[in-house]
Amino acid sequence: MAFELLTPGEMAEADRLTIAVGPVDGIGLMRRAGGAIADLVLARYPGARTVHVLCGPGNNGGDGYVVARLLAENGVAVGLFATGAPREGSDAALAAAECPVAAAPLAAFAPEAGSIVIDALFGAGLSKPLGSEIVQAIARTAAVGVPVIAVDLPSGVSGVSGDILGSAFQATLTVTFARKKPGHLLFPGRALCGEIVVVDIGITDATIAATGARCFENDPAWWRPHFPSPANDAHKYSRGHVGVFSGGPSATGAARLSAMAAARAGAGAVTVLSPGAALAANAAHLTSIILRRSDTLQDTLAFLGARKPEVLVYGPGLGPEPEVGRFALELMSVADGRFGALVLDADGITSLSHRRAAFFEARKRPNAPALVLTPHHGEFGRLFPEIAADASLSKLEQARAAARRAHAIVIYKGPDTVIAAPDGRAAVNTNGTPLLATAGSGDVLSGIVAALLAQRMPAFEAACAAVWMHAEAARRFGPGLIAEDLPLALREVVAELGR
Repeated sequence: MAFELLTPGEMAEADRLTIAVGPVDGIGLMRRAGGAIADLVLARYPGARTVHVLCGPGNNGGDGYVVARLLAENGVAVGLFATGAPREGSDAALAAAECPVAAAPLAAFAPEAGSIVIDALFGAGLSKPLGSEIVQAIARTAAVGVPVIAVDLPSGVSGVSGDILGSAFQATLTVTFARKKPGHLLFPGRALCGEIVVVDIGITDATIAATGARCFENDPAWWRPHFPSPANDAHKYSRGHVGVFSGGPSATGAARLSAMAAARAGAGAVTVLSPGAALAANAAHLTSIILRRSDTLQDTLAFLGARKPEVLVYGPGLGPEPEVGRFALELMSVADGRFGALVLDADGITSLSHRRAAFFEARKRPNAPALVLTPHHGEFGRLFPEIAADASLSKLEQARAAARRAHAIVIYKGPDTVIAAPDGRAAVNTNGTPLLATAGSGDVLSGIVAALLAQRMPAFEAACAAVWMHAEAARRFGPGLIAEDLPLALREVVAELGR
């Protein structure tokens, strides 16, 4: 299977490279694309009274002309509507010339019950709002409620960002070519794509690699080879030790959720580092999790020296005060090999927004520990306000910019969670569920990330795996889920991945 996501620019480059190598040319690729769509229409809608094909002036429209021709040749009643003639000499013009069905103006399009609409107006490369004529066609289609098959992407959805450019079709089925695009997976566009089918039109994996694409759909198949499996002679510390900082007496639950998740995700030892005032509250709830008092940086240094944890989790339940951020900076400054990685979540992120300059400077130090940040939308905006405010950047591009700025892996959470690395790699998660919209679920995620890092899974792959596992555990548990259910729900997921 292939998991790269191609931007419209990368897809155009893949087309260009394929044509340059031959033997297929531009019109050949267009015929293959249109043929695949026509086959799907014939297979899925054999009883359709009429198929209305809406064609734009570019290559997307060219695909539509091929579809109209092939359907007509198969005895289907076809209505063809166009926004204008393709550019003379273009592949789309060749496809239009081969189509025996006369095109009417788009203004004449009036879908009826029982018909099918093929949206071949604009594909993934759309970058400006749709004109009023197309907006009206979308409205007429929605009013009748007929199935819509989108060519490449529903017209009106940005292939780069998933944003809706004024208005867009609600597709029943979206047929795209070679690889999915970011707009297929990023909301709100993702909700308009319906079922997504990727068809092979002869663009090879080597050609895709040559485009330089570095974004992926988050799927276990590509990170599973890195997933940790304990050796036969493993002991608890060789399986990785995670330390989790606890909040005060009234805010201990978040750390325990994170700690239990780390243990369920495979860490051999997990220690909750608790303020003295919260020791009793934590002790009342912990059994297999180690408990250690830590009120000061010196207490933490003593723990690091004695127990040598690989990863620390800092933030859940600590409070958003600037003092919390100061301690996070001190942790990073004294790391120097004492621990390998730091997972910053929740209040750990918000508190650093008061010390942004110092934080970004600290991340430039040669001995800085590996860092994973797990912000939701609000936390992201507080720590990276300039990036969040840049409306020209998609969520994917914002996550990448933040990862470069902080020299960290960034898990930008949401229904379309994006994971980004400083080197430009990124992934978009697709198994998210609204069941995770419950207090404490983010604390669980931070523990899973820490456990995989402690077991020496590479940081980017560990973050991607943790996001997928977190969502998969929630999906399997189902309705009624609360954060306390997630660590135990991980057991089945971890077992299957470790086979």
